[in-house]
Formats: sequence, C-alpha cells, structure tokens
Amino acid sequence: MKKTKILIVGAGINGLVAANYLQKSGADITLIDQSDKVGGACISEQARINGEDFHYALGASVLGLMQDFIYKETGLSSTLDTFVPSHPKLVHFPGEKHPAMIFRDASELDKELSEKWGETGDLRAFREDENKVIQYLQKGYKEAIPPNISSAKDILGNELTQLWITGTARDLLNHYLTSDKSKMYMAMTVSESGPVSLDEPYSAFTLPVMDSGSIFDGYYGFVKGGIWKLTEKLGEINCKLGVKIHTSSKLLEVDSEKNTVILDSPEGTTNLGYDVIIFATDPKTALNMMDSNKLSKMQTEKKYIGSSGKLNVVFKKPIQWRDATNLSDTDAAFRFLFSVNSIEKFEESTLSVLGQDKDYEPGYMQIYCEGGAMRIMNCNEPYDRIAVFMKNFSLNNKGEDLQSVKEDALKKLFQYIKNPEDCIWTRLLTPKDLQETFHFPGGNIDHTVLTGGQTFFDRNFSSDPENHFYRLLDNENAFICGAGTYPCGSIAGTPGYMCSQEVIKYINS
Repeated sequence: MKKTKILIVGAGINGLVAANYLQKSGADITLIDQSDKVGGACISEQARINGEDFHYALGASVLGLMQDFIYKETGLSSTLDTFVPSHPKLVHFPGEKHPAMIFRDASELDKELSEKWGETGDLRAFREDENKVIQYLQKGYKEAIPPNISSAKDILGNELTQLWITGTARDLLNHYLTSDKSKMYMAMTVSESGPVSLDEPYSAFTLPVMDSGSIFDGYYGFVKGGIWKLTEKLGEINCKLGVKIHTSSKLLEVDSEKNTVILDSPEGTTNLGYDVIIFATDPKTALNMMDSNKLSKMQTEKKYIGSSGKLNVVFKKPIQWRDATNLSDTDAAFRFLFSVNSIEKFEESTLSVLGQDKDYEPGYMQIYCEGGAMRIMNCNEPYDRIAVFMKNFSLNNKGEDLQSVKEDALKKLFQYIKNPEDCIWTRLLTPKDLQETFHFPGGNIDHTVLTGGQTFFDRNFSSDPENHFYRLLDNENAFICGAGTYPCGSIAGTPGYMCSQEVIKYINS
C-alpha cells in the first residue's frame, strides 16, 4: 500500500512532535526548516567567553507545559535527564526585606501569604477549582479533542466556565483573592505572551492553560545540558524512525491545486510533491504560502504583538543569592522580582508598551537559575548562568540598542546577589530580536496573543473548526499546528500532537 506523503514545514517542537507520531502511524514524512538546525525557538547559541565557547538558551529556557504522555511516547523520556526544583518559589516586591515563599502545600501557602501580603481570600478553593479546569483540558489534550463552551459547561458547570474560561482575569482573581500582591503573582501568566488587559474577555483562561502541563504536574523544570537538548534529541529520534529532515531549506512556493512545493535548499531549487502539508510555523508564514483571498482579512483580524524580553547573564563563579535558604536546591529556585506594588500599576505597565513612544516599562522579572539546576544534575559547566524573563517591552528596538534598559535591569538584579562582580557576560533580547531571529510576526513567544477571539476554541485558522480544528482555512489537506494554535506554544508540543491525530483521521477517512 502506498504511504501518504506528508510535508511538515517547521522543525520546532510542534513540527518534531507531529513528525514523530505521523511517521510511526505509517506515513512518509519530510520535515523542512529554513534554519540550519532543528529546534525552532528551542535552540542554543554560543557566546565566546574568555577564549572558549559557552552555550546558552537563545529562546526558551524551562520546560513545563509538555504533556507527560508526549514526553514518554515520543521516546524523549528515555534519552533526557530533568530536574524540577521543589524549593518554594521566591517572590520579591519593592520595599520588602524578605521574599514571600510560594509553598506547594495549600495550608503553608495560606499562612505565608496571610503573613506577608495580608491575603484573606481562599487560596485552597482557587487551586482546587483550577485543578478541575486543568483536568478537563488535559483530558482533551490526550484525546486530541479541542475544547468548546458546551463541553466545558457540561463538565465544569456554568459558574466555573464563566470564571475560568470566558471571563476576565480580574473577575477571576477578585473572586478568590483579596491582596493585590497575590493577584499580581497569579496574573503574571496573563501578560506573558503579550500586552493583555486583565479586563479582556477570556483572559482568565490563560491561568489554567499555563498550569496545564503534566510532565512535571504543572510545575516547571530544567533539562540536563540545556532545554535545547530536547529538540536536538527529538530530531535524532525522528531520523532513526525514518523522518527525512532538511535544514537550511526554505519554502518558496506552494501549489495547493497540484499538491507541490518549490523548495530552496543547499542542493538547489527542487520540486516536492505531497498528499498532506502541515505548517508547524507561525501563522503568517502559513497564510502567506497558501493562495487565498481570505488571508489578508484573517491576518489583520489577529493580534500578534509581543512584549516579553529575555536577559541572559553569565557568572564566572556560582551565584550567591541573598535570599538563599538552607534547602539543597536553593540555587535553582525560581525567583520573581516585581517592579510595581499594585494591581493597577501592574495593568498600567502591561499596556503602556502599546504606545509608539515607549521602549520598556518595568513590570516584573522571572529568574530561571539554569546553572544552579545544571550543578544539581551533575552537569559540569565552566560558568553559572541565569535567564531573566522580563516585562514589558515594545516592538521598537533590539536589545543591543537598549543599553540603559539592560544596565537598569542588571542593577535591580544585582540587589539580590552577593557577588555581582563575578558577572562576565550578558545579552538582552527584546520582541524585536525574537521577531528577527525566530520569525515571530509581532515578536510574540506564542505567535499570537492569548486573548479573546484567539484562545480556547477560537485559537485556530480553520474555516470549519468544529469538524477540522487544525485545518488551514478551507484547504482539505493543509493543516497548521504552530504555537499560534490551541492551546499555545511554550515548548509543549501539544498542538503538534493534536494536529497529528486529526491528520491521521483525515488519512484514514
């Protein structure tokens, strides 16, 4: 029997996951990427430090949103070592001498936030209700069934659906919490992908989505050697399965009537035929390749703008944290540094970068202690490194043009470190850098903003999402599964898996 020829465009995590499942289903898979290596935004870069090359994460730094079954079924679990800090997350607000500790135990957390932030709400109910939503989402991931309001109401009821899915983040947080600081801590995920207001419909849904990974039970962790090992290993696994991977290969043209493409590769310009084409890319790349009058309309309707930056920092000696505890993994604990003290200032800083005259407005920093985690996994590296996820940037400038912003960020960071003199290398990346480096349309880490009209059941590019959710427009044999499709990006591979299951059904129909 003739194998179905499937061409997958984009060798990031979603393209790699889709290729893995489809190759094992019996299809003939060709995977192409214009970059010189697989990985998409989950890759490393080399810095020349003291005469030697040192690898650091150029895009993503931490792993957490991937589903455990994908991690196991792809073969990744048998090739990688990971570590998840059990240390409470440490949250600093301006003017406070000591951080709040985000304990996993609900009763401990209740006590901590009551004492530190004056919280009198119901954190236990918040977590219990969020978990109900997460279980609903995870079941849908595994069954490859995109969600809809009807099923959500059937399983969760009207109240939870309104609170956690269709409602605003502000209403959700006000329902359970009383302290502005508690609300800001929980609200960070709302604006992670872009400048989303707490008052946007469906903004509540971002909270459970960002906690819906099952690889580490909703928590985040590290991959030994660096998160880029994940995509590197999956590329190797796929090659052994028989997937044909072509890097440095750019798609020039798609003829959807003849089911052929023109490809520019190191071997020259070639024509390839396909039975199915899957775009594991940003949506604009996919839409621009398909000849349809509907494209410009769909592109203008979507919100693409991103506001997240990243500061990579390398130290010649292990970082000595001022907030260190006596717990064994204190050097690897996640740390959060807020620049604002009220929920209104938080909202103001989030939205300020939508204006044309603003380059950066401090909101918060998330610190990922990669080097500390590597030491715990006995991964001996010559230097210590941290990645600092920063909010809020506009799309105006690249990091190299914002030296004063970088210096101010380092000044704030160094307040929490005893040995700042050991810092020997830094690099700031802004949404503009992400746009140019990874081809994110608006510099958004999730390709499109997680907001009403493009999240939950609306996070698709299909003309018939009820029956063919991952189909690209009305093209019967064209699909899309990048980070701009449900549920989101964040090194999860979930869109790639769910799309692959839809393609298998299409092939077998």
